[in-house]
Amino acid sequence: MKTLVLNIPDTVDLDDNEALLAIASTLYEKGKLTLGQAAELVGISKQAFMEILGTYGVSVFNYSASELDQDVAHAKNYTI
Repeated sequence: MKTLVLNIPDTVDLDDNEALLAIASTLYEKGKLTLGQAAELVGISKQAFMEILGTYGVSVFNYSASELDQDVAHAKNYTI
C-alpha cells in the first residue's frame, strides 16, 4: 500500500477520518477503487461505507444514465 502525506491547513475544519472518507468516496466514485477497497482504506465495513457514501452525494450504483436506460429497456423486453 502506498503512503500519502497530506498537509491540510489548520484553518480547515477537517479531521483525519473526514479527509480519508472524502478521498475514498471520490476514488470510489471515479472507479479507481472498488467498494471493498474504499472501505478497507477507511478501515470500516462495506456496509458502513455504503451508508456513508450518501452523505458525500455518491451513489453505490455506478451506473451512467445510458446504462440504466439500457437495463430498463432490456427488463421491459424480458418475458418469462
